Amino acid sequence: MANTPQAKKRARQNEKRFAINKARRSRIRTFLRKVEEAIETGDKAEAISALRAAQPELMRGVSKGVYHKNTASRKMSRLSSRVKALG
Repeated sequence: MANTPQAKKRARQNEKRFAINKARRSRIRTFLRKVEEAIETGDKAEAISALRAAQPELMRGVSKGVYHKNTASRKMSRLSSRVKALG
């Protein structure tokens, strides 16, 4: 357990940061799920609009340190190729 005042403060900061990152990750996953659902239904127009909405969210996650840059790029690349393959 944290004993020093600095260790206690770091523990508090970590809890707060964890909650913020968890919310960000959840928000990004929601946007990605909307793209997945649009792909499943086969609606290309909806999938494109969902992908355009998801991209800035994913990149925001990169800039905030939730995702690694290459991970986000890989996710965007795979999603965009699946959207492109639609009808």
